[in-house]
Amino acid sequence: MTVKSVRLVERNLTGFRRMPLIVVSGIFEPLFYLALASVGFEKLVGDVVGPGGRVMSYTSFAAPAFLAAAAMQGAIYEITNMFFKRRYAKTYDAVLNTPLGVGDIVTGEIAWALMRSALYTVAFLVVMTVMGLLHSWWAVLMLPATLLVGAAFAGLGAAATSFMRSWKDFELVQLFVLVLFLFSGTFYPLSTYPSWLRGIVAASPLYQSVHLLRSLQVGDVGVGLVGAVLYLAALAWIGVRGASARLTRVLTI
Repeated sequence: MTVKSVRLVERNLTGFRRMPLIVVSGIFEPLFYLALASVGFEKLVGDVVGPGGRVMSYTSFAAPAFLAAAAMQGAIYEITNMFFKRRYAKTYDAVLNTPLGVGDIVTGEIAWALMRSALYTVAFLVVMTVMGLLHSWWAVLMLPATLLVGAAFAGLGAAATSFMRSWKDFELVQLFVLVLFLFSGTFYPLSTYPSWLRGIVAASPLYQSVHLLRSLQVGDVGVGLVGAVLYLAALAWIGVRGASARLTRVLTI
């Protein structure tokens, strides 16, 4: 994030102070899922085999997935506000009349989306700690890992938002988020999926996020996790580059 883009973050923070409940309310959705898993599903499903062959309760298995989903949703729902700012509020037209450039806009908005994502994940991690769902000291790395997850989805969201033409396109965003949430190993191990579908599921960004967080949760750390980290970092970089290139064309015509 550049020094100039910090000004855009300050501008968004000023707006946040006027409507904090809209943002803060998003903290509770993943907590409701966790409560549902603990009270309902755990009794029906029983124990589940997690990373490294570790047998764990269903709540412990599902919690990192809900954490990853919280990071994804916090980033996506915030970054898609770029559409309103670009198309209707004309915020970026005003911003470009200052020393800030398109790159500063993209990095500033992604940084702000990452802050909302971090708000959700920190609250969720506190609840996981209180419930005893962290089983290794490696779990201290789950917080920076969720920041990486948020950055990846914020980058993707910024790039996707730059192509939006109307409010109807938000339905595609909602569909994308829902499909990822349901079919990224969130509720079931990868082994339960049909063999032909496993490769597709494993390639999804949310599955890579879930796999990374589950492995850190139980201390199943190895070279294999480097691939997940690089995958998410690459998505963040591609998103930033793609959004910057696209907005340069859109905003400077």
